[in-house]
Amino acid sequence: MSAEQTARRVEEILDAFAASGDGETARAAEELVRTLMEFYGAGLDRAVTLLKNRSADPLAVLMADEMVAGLLTLHDLHPEDTLTRVGRAVEAARAGATVGVEHFDPETGTLRLSAREDGGCGCPSTMDATRQRIEAALSCFAPEVSVVEMPLSGPAAGEPALLQIGNRPPGAP
Repeated sequence: MSAEQTARRVEEILDAFAASGDGETARAAEELVRTLMEFYGAGLDRAVTLLKNRSADPLAVLMADEMVAGLLTLHDLHPEDTLTRVGRAVEAARAGATVGVEHFDPETGTLRLSAREDGGCGCPSTMDATRQRIEAALSCFAPEVSVVEMPLSGPAAGEPALLQIGNRPPGAP
């Protein structure tokens, strides 16, 4: 399908929405098309800019960019396998030193990560923040991952919560 044919088809679909008499749906459809066009335009602009300014392998330059890599993954055009892209996501989340990739199950979309012994204090709140950063990066680099399992290990796994002992606030009984 050419760009002209695609534009004509999109216009026909939007006209059909408008003719349906449901103005809210027609406006929503137009906004959807506008948003997708902006997204793809930004991705193409980014790819062209990266390729113009490249000094390395052009494919490597494109794969290192979250937006371009996300577009290629979205359309099943990314040349790297899932585990390689998962590794990129972990690195992009700045978690490579604290988290290891154990296993990915393509049937369920479940990714199992492990906390490395040498990474941080092992506090649940720290691990939650790391997990959130990884999940955000995975949405760009490896959207086929739908579940992230990251059990605690080290001092925080199986130990009771830290008891803070100190002075009571003024006026407390």
